[in-house]
This record gives sequence, C-alpha cells and structure tokens, in this order.
Amino acid sequence: RWRRGPSGERPGRGEAGKRQGRGADGGGVFQGWAGGYPEIVKENELFERYYRELGIVPADEWGAFMAALREPLPATLRITGYRSHAKEILHCLKEKYFKELQDLEVDGQKVEMPQSLSWYPEELAWHTNLSRKILRKSPQLERFHQFLVSETECGNISRQEAVSMIPPLLLNVNPHHKILDMCAAPGSKTAQLIEMLHADMNVPFPKGFVIANDVDNKRCYLLVHQAKRLNSPCIMVVNHDASSIPNLQIDVDGRKEVLFYDRILCDVPCSGDGTMRKNIDVWKKWTTQNSLQLHGLQLRIATRGVEQLAEGGRMVYSTCSLNPIENEAVIASLLEKSQGALELADVSSELPGLKRMPGITKWKVMLKDGQWFEEWKDVPSNRQTQIRPTMFPIKDEEKLKAMNLERCLRILPHHQNTGGFFVAVLIKKSPMPWNKRQPKVHQKLPQSAGDTEVAAANSDDSSECITEEATLAENEKSKNMQELQNSDTNQSKKEGVCGPPPSKKMKLFGFKEDPFVFLPEDDPLFLPIQKFYALDPSFPKMNLLTRTQEGKKRQLYMVSKELRNVLLNNSEKMKVINTGIKVWSRNSDGEQFGCAFRLAQEGIYTLYPFIHARIINVCIEDVKILLTQENPFLTKFSSETQKKVKDIAMGSIVLKYDPDPEKPEDLQCPIVLCGWQGKTSLRAFVPKNERLHYLRMMGVEVFKAKRKEEESESKTEEEVQHRLAQTEEGMDVEDKERDLVTKMEAEIGEESSHSPVESSAMEVENKTEDSDQSSKNANSHVSQESKDTDTSNVKD
Repeated sequence: RWRRGPSGERPGRGEAGKRQGRGADGGGVFQGWAGGYPEIVKENELFERYYRELGIVPADEWGAFMAALREPLPATLRITGYRSHAKEILHCLKEKYFKELQDLEVDGQKVEMPQSLSWYPEELAWHTNLSRKILRKSPQLERFHQFLVSETECGNISRQEAVSMIPPLLLNVNPHHKILDMCAAPGSKTAQLIEMLHADMNVPFPKGFVIANDVDNKRCYLLVHQAKRLNSPCIMVVNHDASSIPNLQIDVDGRKEVLFYDRILCDVPCSGDGTMRKNIDVWKKWTTQNSLQLHGLQLRIATRGVEQLAEGGRMVYSTCSLNPIENEAVIASLLEKSQGALELADVSSELPGLKRMPGITKWKVMLKDGQWFEEWKDVPSNRQTQIRPTMFPIKDEEKLKAMNLERCLRILPHHQNTGGFFVAVLIKKSPMPWNKRQPKVHQKLPQSAGDTEVAAANSDDSSECITEEATLAENEKSKNMQELQNSDTNQSKKEGVCGPPPSKKMKLFGFKEDPFVFLPEDDPLFLPIQKFYALDPSFPKMNLLTRTQEGKKRQLYMVSKELRNVLLNNSEKMKVINTGIKVWSRNSDGEQFGCAFRLAQEGIYTLYPFIHARIINVCIEDVKILLTQENPFLTKFSSETQKKVKDIAMGSIVLKYDPDPEKPEDLQCPIVLCGWQGKTSLRAFVPKNERLHYLRMMGVEVFKAKRKEEESESKTEEEVQHRLAQTEEGMDVEDKERDLVTKMEAEIGEESSHSPVESSAMEVENKTEDSDQSSKNANSHVSQESKDTDTSNVKD
C-alpha cells in the first residue's frame, strides 16, 4: 500500500509518521519527504459539500469547524485513576513538569501551559498544544517526554485522545459489572474500564471483569500489552469477529447459564473522518463510499452487542466519524428492530463541562459521485447493493420522535479543540424480540451464521436453552450429541485445562495459543509456596494457572474466580489470547531457600493482602537505596531494617513502605516491592520504569540518573547478567518473552508503525528461544493512541 522512502522504510501513519512532517507554523500544508513526495493539502471539496448540505454544524460555525480540522490535534494524557499514586503523579505534573513548560518556546511557537479537561473527573486528564512530533524531537522537552514515556510504560499515565475517553465514562461502570469490549484494540478504552473495576484498591479481586475482544489477531497482542500495564486479574483478551462473537456460558450453583453482560462498549470500526487532525491521509482519501461500506458491519456488531446485554444493562455505541450513515442511521435501525426493547439514555446531565451537539433526525445519502438520495424508493436497482434501506431516516414522525435521536452526542472539533466523535448510550429494557423465547440449541437461530455454529458446540441441556415445547426425545438426542462432541472437553475441564478451541469449530488465524492450565487442588507445587509465604487460608489457590501442561512450570498466573468460571466453561468455543497476572516465577536456586518460586512485581499488589510472612517494613531512605543501587549491602540500610532482616531466611521477600502522616513532605502513598534477601545484601526486583516512577514520586531527580544508568548498563551488562542468573534465573525485568509482539508490531498502529513493542504480556512459556534476539529491538514505547488509520477501517 505504501511507497518506500529513500531509506527503504515504510512511512508511519498519522501525526507520528515521518511522512507528515509539520512546518513550524502548524498550518494546513505538510511538507513531504525529500525526493518528490507530494504535499498533502488539507482540502476536500466533496467532504465540505456533503457536511454543509447535511447541516451537522451550525452555519455560522462552519468556518471555525473547518479551521479546527486543519490544525494539529493537541497531545492529551490521562492519569490512571484507580492507583493510590494518582494524586502523587498529579502533584508531580503540576508542581514540576508543567512549571518547566512556562515561558518556553519551541521552534518559535510559545508552549501553552497544559490545561485539565473540564469534563473529566478529578483533574485526571490534561491537554497541551504540543504535538507528538514536537514532544519527541525537541531537546527542551526531553525531560517531560521521558517522564511521559516512562510513566506510560508503568501504566500510571495513558496518552489517549480526549474524545476517546468519553465512552467508558458514560458506561457508568461499577466493580461488580461484567463488561464486554467488542472492538477493543489497541486498548486505551479497555484500560479505563479496568481502572473502574478497581475503584477500591483494597479489594484485590473485584467481582466484575472485562472481556476485551478484537477481530485482528495481531492487534490483540497490542491490546494485551496495554491492558497488562494495569496488572489486573480481571481482564481477558479474546480474538473473534465482533459481529458473531459467541454466547458464553458460566456455572451458576451447578447449572449452566448464558453469560449476559452488564456493560458493553461497542466502539466500532469506522471511516474515521473525525480523526482528520491526526490522520491527514483522510483529507485526500475521504469519500462517502467508506461509510456506505461500513454501515452494515457496524449494524451487525451493534446488534450482536445488544443481544448479549443483560436486561437493565447499558451499551455505549461510538465512532470517530461525523457521518450519520455510521451513527444515527445505525442507532435508528437498531431501535426500530428492537420494538421497544431498547431506549436511548438521556445523558445530558452526565459529564458536565463537555460541549456536545444533539443527534440529528434528518439526513440524506450521497454516492461518491455526488448523487443524492432522500428515500430508499428513489434508489435505482443497480445501486441497491451499495445503498441499503437502513441507511435512511425513519419516515414515520411518531416513531422518529419516540426514538429520541437527539439524545445521541456529537462532539465537534472546534468546540473544545478535540477530534470529531459520536456517542449513543443504549439501555436494554427487555429481551430482543427474536430472543424472547430462548431456542433449543440444535434448532436454527434467527441470528448470524456464526452464532449457529457456536450454538451447535454449546448444546448443554441447560434450562436457559430449552424451549417449553421441547420433547423428551429431542432432549435425549441433544444430550447424546453433546456427549459425543464434548467427551474430550469434559476430561480437559476436570483437569482444569482450557486449551484453544478445535480448528473445525472456527477458523483460527495468527499464533497458536498455549493452553491455560489451572493448578489442581492437590498439586504438590503449591504447598511449599503456601508455607514459605504463610499465605492466608482464604487465598484462592484454585485461581492459579500456568501456560504449560508438561514439564516444569516456570510461571504462575492468577485470575479472579469469575474469569476462572468463564475459562473453564468456554474453552471449546473461545480463542483466548491472554488472561491473568504473573504472581510467581520459578527461581533456579529457589529450592535451597525453601521455595522454588519468587514473587513477581507484576502481581504483588494482588498477592500482598494474603501474605503473612517475609514482609519487611522499610523507611523512605531505604526505599531510595533499593531503587538506586543494584545490589546494596545490608550495612547501607537503616538499623531497624537490618534487625528485621536477621530474623528472615534468604530468598524472596516483600518490602513495604507505609507513609508517615506526620511527615507530609515525604511520599504519602504506600509502596509494595518484591525483593531478594541474600547473605550480605538486599535488593529490589522492580522493572526500570517502575523504579523511575517511585523515585520521581519521592522527589529524586532521575533524568540525569537515567543517562548514567544507561552508560553503566552498557559497560557492565555481562557482569549484571551473571549476577542476575545467580539470584533468580535471569530476572525478567519484566520480561524476556517479547518475540511474538516484536514480530507483528511493525504493521500495527499509527505511532507504532515502526516502533516494536516491549511487552510483559506474552509470557508464553515454551516460546522463549527467540527472545534474546527479538528483545534487542523491543524497547520502544507504544502510544495509547496507536490505531490502524486506513480510512476504510479506522477506530479511535
């Protein structure tokens, strides 16, 4: 699709791409590469004619609307809200980094002080007039940029477009909600949903969970990387076509029930003309054809979403498009066929401070040649495959009025210096008309073909799935079929093995995933762990899993009991890419210290409430030593710490810092670190970016330290590697298994188009052979905004 540049590399997409170099004036013309690439002019006559005619913007605001579209999009960031460190990060941003931007000029342009988004709760979202390119390239902003990259890798900050933050906020998520994110990659909205589940940091396992789906196998790994930064046991990444995502089942008091979701985010693929400010290719590629082609898919995905929504549940439909064919037309069609089962929620009082326009009720359909149609009956037969009846507004005025389409939200770029966006919030009042009587499994379902295939694989004789008219003979037949189909599956379930679904049930693309194997209750592996760390009797050991059926178990992961239920009951029909957080890693020398497994920093906040031994409380000065020195001697620590260490045997330990309210100048949020106690030393096993995060929060200058650290690392790499191997089988800071993500990352996303991802996510235990080579190229940061910006399939 792309011509190669002089260096032979593929240009990037959007603001991050080299091809879109910006002049200092930030005007409408972008300079191409040297070597004859044409300038991209921000003009499209058809675009202006179409939207002027539809009147989506008040006539007196048209000039401001077009001017805003030609301006670069401001960089926006969001502080992870559920972390206890959020207030500390906010304080650090305001008092340190933002103050450094005062009176600063970059390329002759004055840097404006960042402003909080007035409608985002608790000042946790900010925007600045700095474009991403300037942030990355300017020497004056290097310290600020380094802070953003490092904190993003830790999961404390997400760089996410402002309008992209709106749908999760309107879902009104509570920690007990079961959530489906239908088109989730690259994961910025998914991350918000996870944060909301963990609103109470004192609850390690919320009752709710997020199932994040994407149809693109490669983008699923990017989704895993983004979600993994938040270290939640309540997230599962799956790979399905959203328009035919299978019905899942869960075990409720010994009987199978269909899983209905309390909240569904339906952020569908769209033409993306609301993203013109960052994806400037849209200017020259835009036609109405993109919307006409996507309308059917968008309607199918939304329909599948409301089918799986629980009664009383809420689904948010969103696009980064301004086109009513992709927006109000989809919602109107969905409302019409729901026959009163759905209604648009009035969210006018939610998110005060957000400027919005109401949804429109009248629109026309235009072909790419400029030909208009006002009604379906006007469409000639040779055009009736391109244009469908559901693309037109409802003619019945009473029906139209009852739909309340004005309750939809339209976000226009010039109102609050954002991208363009559309959001509709739907409430499900009763089952969809075609689902009112749950059909028997082997009967044909009036849904998509994909679901019929799933239903055949799902023929349990559950009360939810049998109609009243079902005869005894039919039940017997269904039961026999089920026994034949699932004999292997049942055996696996007994063993706690959740493998990939058989290929005959669905077409699988991409990497073959390793199974998810739950630890048996009597597994001898667990007893030494339980004893060594004095785990609480309430510790949910049934939720521990590994990714290997044979050989030594290298890593132990943990999921919530609700996700365990989903995994065990649906492995035959669901392609799971990743789930669970790493809580223990095998240590090569561990047995001689009483336990073969050391604690993993990734899962320490989940594990900590259950650990009653090997905990050392440290003061802030000790924390600074642990985070700035590689392997400090015990004599460097406070006398209190030295005394505590004497009573504890060598091996993996927990290092806990509790803030002192009487010392407000010190860090005022608790810290839990994984460590290792040697004969004469004490060290922390914490990933580099997380170290830098804690040091910043304690007021330690890390900018220069980082430079020195990098030089030091290059000089002493062999020595460090030798030391690490001795203590913990090559500490995975915080992982070696990056090969899959690295290989695929070159093709994904606007900012990641030539930046491979470092991922702690894909810890697949038998895939580490290639990791040494691939990890060399796997350290670049991937923006939260990475999206595939092909205009035929854009989703922000």
